Amino acid sequence: MDKTAEIHAALERSFEVQSLEVIDESEAHRGHAGYPEGGQSHFRVRIAADSLVPMSRIARHRAIHTAIGPDLIARIHALSIEVEVSLAKG
Repeated sequence: MDKTAEIHAALERSFEVQSLEVIDESEAHRGHAGYPEGGQSHFRVRIAADSLVPMSRIARHRAIHTAIGPDLIARIHALSIEVEVSLAKG
């Protein structure tokens, strides 16, 4: 399983998501620090989940990092997180 699929599966297991996108943005970082040959290093997560709505921004990020887990977090260089609050509220 590639890292995109691993991130997606981990977040679906941890949250009741209304929407979820995991985007591999690694190619945009080719030649930059942290870019390994083959990519799979820079990701953007767009997620809407009711359980994230009442949290502060830092709490949301912590919850998402916890859901993904330290082993997978250690294997990526960058993770951008966008929590879509309006979608989660309905």
